[in-house]
Amino acid sequence: MTDVLTVTRTFAASRELVYEAWTRPEHFSVWFGTEAVDVPLDTLSMDVRVGGAWNAVMHLPDGNKIQWVGEYTEVGPPERLAFTMSDDPSNPARVPVVVVLAEVGGGTEMTLTQTGSGFTEEQHARTVAGYNGFFDAMEKLLAAQA
Repeated sequence: MTDVLTVTRTFAASRELVYEAWTRPEHFSVWFGTEAVDVPLDTLSMDVRVGGAWNAVMHLPDGNKIQWVGEYTEVGPPERLAFTMSDDPSNPARVPVVVVLAEVGGGTEMTLTQTGSGFTEEQHARTVAGYNGFFDAMEKLLAAQA
């Protein structure tokens, strides 16, 4: 079982732009879930403040939907954002996620850490691959804004 998942990516964009990708609904809806998944803007709500809630509905290619919910636990623009998330709105247990943004030569290094998931090695690998798909879509969004 793996309890800590970390994904680090470097983007050719400012910390402010990367932070906005996480906190502005019109940007978040573009990259969250990869390019193969639709997150309609009207299904997304983000109250980006400590204690504020967020939720999003992913429309999968097979017609199924996933409803994500969570709460912001730290809001420190443009270098830190922490929140909880779950794809089971009826379950009060939520996985904590922390995103740290650091300025590096030519852009921003983003480190996402998710704890408390208790994944098997296979689930861990699939989740890392999923996040990397999300961040591939984020990279395209950020390149279009540069």
